[in-house]
Amino acid sequence: MSQLRPLGRSTLRVSPLAFGGNVFGWTADEATSFKLLDAWLDAGFNFVDTADVYSAWVSGHVGGESETIIGKWLKHSGKRNRLVLATKVGKPMGEGKVGLSPKYIREAVEASLKRLQTDYIDLYQSHDDDANTPLEDTLGTFDALIKEGKVRAIGASNYTAPRLAEALDVSERLGIARYESLQPLYNLYDRAVFEDALEPLCLKREVGVINFYALAAGFLTGKYRTEADVAKSARGTTTKKYLNPRGLRILDALDKVAQQYNAKPGQVAIAWQIARPGVTAPIASATSLAQLEELVVATQLKLDAGTIDMLDRASAETPV
Repeated sequence: MSQLRPLGRSTLRVSPLAFGGNVFGWTADEATSFKLLDAWLDAGFNFVDTADVYSAWVSGHVGGESETIIGKWLKHSGKRNRLVLATKVGKPMGEGKVGLSPKYIREAVEASLKRLQTDYIDLYQSHDDDANTPLEDTLGTFDALIKEGKVRAIGASNYTAPRLAEALDVSERLGIARYESLQPLYNLYDRAVFEDALEPLCLKREVGVINFYALAAGFLTGKYRTEADVAKSARGTTTKKYLNPRGLRILDALDKVAQQYNAKPGQVAIAWQIARPGVTAPIASATSLAQLEELVVATQLKLDAGTIDMLDRASAETPV
């Protein structure tokens, strides 16, 4: 059983790793998705993150595919009370369906609840900042949804530090619900944007962090080490930007630690994130039970201070 962690100041308690639901209905079909969700809960984890827009990027998809599969699984399994379910609103979902206006949030939350076949969403997140809608309007609508019992807590994704601080200030001033979590890009390679301004803010204001791209699109597993490796899979092309001296230096450090701990590079990369005080639960996905088991083992790795320091230095933006 994994140790549950508080998410921000909310009442939610989440496992130290979240399952990324972007794969459901995309690289994991319905039957596989059901097996993965069952295995995730059976392993002692309770946190699943999705979004209304998953997986609109796939040819023939319109968005809502991931939520629909989770909804079918919830109805089939009856395990809603064991799950902390996070989804998002704000990315384009078709003509006029985008942003964080009160009217659209209302429309989107009902659509998500219907697809998910549930009466409430545990964590409802703004998928993108919406500069065209006053924060007071967005947060006021979220606050109303919480009062109505449709949402338990709210979070922000892809917000800059100044905008997150402003949102927190607005909630405080108006006495309404605040963003209890932030979902930023963060991993051993992509460190600077989060660590420079967002991490200190989240620590100071007690905002939970559930970072995405925990494995840098698979690069930190060590699967992609050459241009030839990148060409092996559709997803590989997104890792090409990491194939540089710094990226290879990070992989070399992960290899050394993995050997020391009898683990795999990707497991070490996740364990490094879980150990970071500012991080609540990284988000990672799996498309097979074997991959899921690797994620479970990653949460059991306890890296010592010297190892963490070595990884910090190896992954620094400029060589230390």
